[in-house]
Amino acid sequence: MTTALTTPAPSASEIEAVIRGRHGNPFSVLGMFGGDGSPLVVHVFAPDAATVTVLDAETGAVAADLVRVHPEGFFAGEVPGRSARFAYRLRQTAGDHIWERDDPYRFGAVLGELDEYLLGEGRHLELYRRVGAHPTTLDGVAGIAFSVWAPNARRVSVVGHFNAWDGRRHPMRRRLGVGVWELFIPGLETGTLYKYEIVGVNGEVLPLKADPMSFAQEHPPETASIVTGLPEHVWDDEAWLAKRAERQALSAPMSVYEVHLGSWKRGGGGETLDYEALADLLVDYATDMGFTHIELLPISEHPFTGSWGYQPIGLFAPTSRFGPPEAFARFVDRLHQADIGLIIDWVPAHFPSDAHGLVRFDGTALYEHEDPRLGFHRDWNTLIYNFGRLEVANFLEANALFWLDHYHVDALRVDAVASMIYLDYSREDGEWIPNRYGGNENLDATAFLREMNTRVYERIPGVQTIAEESTAFPGVSRPVDAGGLGFGYKWNMGWMHDTLDYMSLDPVHRKHHHDRMTFGIHYGFTENFVLPLSHDEVVHGKGSMLGKMPGDRWQKFANLRAYYGFMWTHPGKKLLFMGGEFGQEREWNHNQSLDWHLLDDPLHSGLQSAVRDLNRLYRSEPALHERDCDPAGFEWIEAGDAENSVFVYLRKAGGDARPVVVVCNMTPIVRHGYRIGLPEGGAWREVLNTDAEHYGGSGVGNGGVITAADQGWHGRPCSAQLTLPPLATLVLTPDR
Repeated sequence: MTTALTTPAPSASEIEAVIRGRHGNPFSVLGMFGGDGSPLVVHVFAPDAATVTVLDAETGAVAADLVRVHPEGFFAGEVPGRSARFAYRLRQTAGDHIWERDDPYRFGAVLGELDEYLLGEGRHLELYRRVGAHPTTLDGVAGIAFSVWAPNARRVSVVGHFNAWDGRRHPMRRRLGVGVWELFIPGLETGTLYKYEIVGVNGEVLPLKADPMSFAQEHPPETASIVTGLPEHVWDDEAWLAKRAERQALSAPMSVYEVHLGSWKRGGGGETLDYEALADLLVDYATDMGFTHIELLPISEHPFTGSWGYQPIGLFAPTSRFGPPEAFARFVDRLHQADIGLIIDWVPAHFPSDAHGLVRFDGTALYEHEDPRLGFHRDWNTLIYNFGRLEVANFLEANALFWLDHYHVDALRVDAVASMIYLDYSREDGEWIPNRYGGNENLDATAFLREMNTRVYERIPGVQTIAEESTAFPGVSRPVDAGGLGFGYKWNMGWMHDTLDYMSLDPVHRKHHHDRMTFGIHYGFTENFVLPLSHDEVVHGKGSMLGKMPGDRWQKFANLRAYYGFMWTHPGKKLLFMGGEFGQEREWNHNQSLDWHLLDDPLHSGLQSAVRDLNRLYRSEPALHERDCDPAGFEWIEAGDAENSVFVYLRKAGGDARPVVVVCNMTPIVRHGYRIGLPEGGAWREVLNTDAEHYGGSGVGNGGVITAADQGWHGRPCSAQLTLPPLATLVLTPDR
């Protein structure tokens, strides 16, 4: 049945605004109008159709043929004989082609009033369950519900292959309160590629934007978001989660293996392995080596591979370089089933300036600051989040909770905290703006970190947050209610720099720098420290861990074994970047695999064996981990023998746990008859000697057992004379 248009069409200006993609309120023009005594009329913009017919969705009957009122594809028409609005579909033709679709503009709101309220308050902590792209059924019709925050935009549209990337076809509804735009597009399915076309505050059409809340993105260099819905996985890690809090407590052993997935190990042809293959290999390797945790460099999607993930754009999307989001969930599950925890690097400090990302997202400085003195990192060419804006802080808090809750990640290592908390970070005088008190502390950032940590520990049992913070900012790992930032742990960058500087010296000069190895204890319990030998120490011309060590080839390995012995017995949790465990010789290159063939060399395999045994010892001896963050767990026995470059210290646990005595000789000279004080007499066992022959050492030692005499020394009731092997660490325990 055909009907002439008896009800006025929208004004010419409104029609023109629609077909030019300039209308900011499409639901006021498109869809069905009238009813309740007024004539029903339907308005449709269909630039690819020659004819448009309205069908009753329930019966399939023709309700009206619409009239083309604009040559570029705007149709309008009255629905005769109907007094109440009804569910309808559209039949369209173009030449011989006929297709049917549901009209997006006949459906109601996507978000509820509670969503809007929580967004406005900055307290929508499960933001990712509502905002973004979600498979949804509305009024019995399946499709995808899209929503995005762009409060200053004049128009926002969903674009993709499904509409020829034409921003005029699916403009969104603006929710007036907080500036969220939404649209339900019926018929779309998971796997659909999409972006947002945004008309900025000044009327400019911005570069197409990826969805900040998407759960998957195209494999770089492509940049579109992918509709997936919240990734689903049936978890089998209940046993791990039940004991996670205990396994990550301050008193627990934590030995972390830091990994860049793209370069840890590759296939035979140099190809990148996927999450499944990496899980198989990493689980076996970490288990064999005795690491308690794996830490991944940032896993969020990032356009530039050379950033290693530290310039992320898809904060809610595991990188597609290694497979789909569901595969990442299986990766985490595999680790947990093997009793291995997972830490991921999380980057809330800054974001890149790629046009498809967050930069000037709605034509204004939305996520960032307008003033570059507050909003731009010149060192990294990145932008700084506006932590004082409630919606931005909410976005980041929700993201932290997303990884911990949805993907069962066990800890977040928060990158570049120092750059967040200092307004003058890497800036000269006049290049930064003081806070309201005239100081250099970023009050908004510290407030955000405190809030984020509070929410994390409140909502996700057993997890940890770890700060990469390189300054003396007080209380980083102290509770928020005690005035701290609320992190569980902090990387000890000072210890790392001091000890590496010492170890890089020729042993003949070490006596003049003895304090670099001892100074860390002066502040070693002011925070809950992790001792990091991270990726940052083996890039940008810094060489490898092995390459930092002085001397000939044998001495390099001996130095590194001795250093690891010192590190694994020093208070603090442990972190070692991949390759360091077997003595990678070249500097890390993110574009190729580690040099696993080196393990054919006895010196490399010996170093690996030493690290494996250090992990075993660290985990098995309570004295080496129970009081990692407690000054009661450490005493110097000999801290002042600079002339001989010897360090002797005692590690203690509570109860009846046996003590551990550590002796480090940081010169290539064998020292015979070196007396050390001991806390008790009787037999002491040499449980680890980094100079052992099976590690590649010279085999100098004490035959495995030492007898302590009742002769006081070093302020201890007993003592023993030892042979100190060259460039080596000895670990002793009472034989009980």
